[in-house]
Amino acid sequence: MKLGLTLSSEEHGPRRLIDMAVLAEDSHFDFVSISDHFHPWISSQGHSPFVWSVLGGIASVTERVEVGIGVTCPILRIHPAILAQAAATTSLLLDGRLIWGVGTGENLNEHVLGDPWPIYEVRAEMLEESIDLIRRLWTEDSVTHRGEYFTVEDARILDRPDHPIPIVVSASGENSAELAARVGDGLWLSSLNEETITAFEAAGGSGPIFSQLTLCWGPDKDEAIDLVHRQWPNTGLPGQLN
Repeated sequence: MKLGLTLSSEEHGPRRLIDMAVLAEDSHFDFVSISDHFHPWISSQGHSPFVWSVLGGIASVTERVEVGIGVTCPILRIHPAILAQAAATTSLLLDGRLIWGVGTGENLNEHVLGDPWPIYEVRAEMLEESIDLIRRLWTEDSVTHRGEYFTVEDARILDRPDHPIPIVVSASGENSAELAARVGDGLWLSSLNEETITAFEAAGGSGPIFSQLTLCWGPDKDEAIDLVHRQWPNTGLPGQLN
């Protein structure tokens, strides 16, 4: 088992997130994770810096701690070819410490360019195609791809990862768990969901399973409860509402 610390990009600005990564490494956490969002979940959280810039800052001040992205939606807001280049560069800066979580996204973050929001089944197909395309861009000299959802023309990533980047797929139910088992290098969960883990393993899934525990610590219980209600009310909602 490894223990990590979530860098809450919804609650903190970029410099504070970088400082927290250093504190996590100094405190002997095994890894840190950080979300890839355009918006926070609710406005009172107050922050949402561009994750790839923050990752470059983290790479410059840490040496040991693994760094996970939890998670990127590589199908709408940013084209998967651009994200393949971003992840490759970030992995080089981190000397192979990058763990890349990906998922089918939330309309909250992905609607900002005005594109239609596909149903889950379509987004799952898009995610599977994007993962295949990303892996090709990391390993092939030149990639031309004309797929169902994405087109790439003579694309070359010259600064490729020195180490394989694990692509860990987010899931919250049986269908997404089967997708994670089929195309992912592991499973990413927003909470400990035994049914999803069972479905992932039953479908032949292997690799690490990342699960998040959300808590609020404070010297005064009532103040801590008030903070949770103001900053993270969405964590009290079940399933897809969360």
